[in-house]
Amino acid sequence: MFQLEEKIWFWTLAIIPVIIVLFLLLQFWRYRTQKKFADKALLKRLSPNKSLFKSILKVVVLCLAFLCLTIALVNPKIGTKLETVKREGVDIVFAVDVSKSMLAEDIAPNRLEKSKQLVTQIINNLASDRVGIIAYAGKAFPQLPITTDYASAKMFLNNMNTDMLSSQGTAINEAIKLATTYFDNEEQTNRVLIIISDGEDHSEDAVAVAEQAHDEGIRIFTIGVGDIKGGPIPIKRNGIVLNYKKDSQGETVITRLNEDTLKKIADEADGVYINGKSTNDVVENIREILNGMDKTEFEAKQFADFEDQFQWFLGLGIFFLLIDVFLLERKTGWLKKLNLFNENL
Repeated sequence: MFQLEEKIWFWTLAIIPVIIVLFLLLQFWRYRTQKKFADKALLKRLSPNKSLFKSILKVVVLCLAFLCLTIALVNPKIGTKLETVKREGVDIVFAVDVSKSMLAEDIAPNRLEKSKQLVTQIINNLASDRVGIIAYAGKAFPQLPITTDYASAKMFLNNMNTDMLSSQGTAINEAIKLATTYFDNEEQTNRVLIIISDGEDHSEDAVAVAEQAHDEGIRIFTIGVGDIKGGPIPIKRNGIVLNYKKDSQGETVITRLNEDTLKKIADEADGVYINGKSTNDVVENIREILNGMDKTEFEAKQFADFEDQFQWFLGLGIFFLLIDVFLLERKTGWLKKLNLFNENL
């Protein structure tokens, strides 16, 4: 396990493209100036040891030096000691709809990306709760088991897309059934399932399955993403819209937010339906709900001791700087004899 202490220093990497641009401008200026002074053959006779390769190598080494120094400033740390700690919280499973209808852009940037934003912000506001993630479309698929590792949760969340499940539809009932297997029956924690979906093309069994889940002690909260007026489903390639999804009659499919289904599911499982249009409202509502629940103590493993690793990158950066200082732009004698880069032609 590793962590980055000062991520803001990554901005210094912007120096690297500046160095490359300045190098290219310098080479262009040299070429223009030398061309005015003499022709190519005469310049080669006057400067027989001039090496373009060595100039490029110096720039590459300088860029590597800045890269290493930047990483040193960020100060990566590696966990060296895993400890079992006691925490208090709620077990929360997020079930995210990844059906094709979630590509509709009636809510910016689209329904799926909005869902990811909502879950990410909710996780960012958690303290010691455990989280799990499920992806579902025509079927449900486990993404991340219950864990306190929020970084991993957000990583899995960001990788979710509409191509990860081949079967289409919105099988909320399958997601609810899978969520019931996430919770440990031996630990009497408060169990929460948060479903993020447009609610369209759902299974009729969803409400009944939600009631069964509630009987097992699971409260279900639903978040609707999309617009009631709806929107088309874009078909894109390389970020460019090529067309919109059409039905068997050749008409453009309009997908709409189905709030009624999501409200019924929440009602059957002692939960609440929340419209996902405003991220702040969603986060605030979920925070109030979780704060009102009893917290259960459980054990979790986490890295307690982290060791700094900046010194390795600092040393490497200084090493590259020294190489850059002593690396001359003229041809090296023994390399010149080998003529590896056809510089004698």
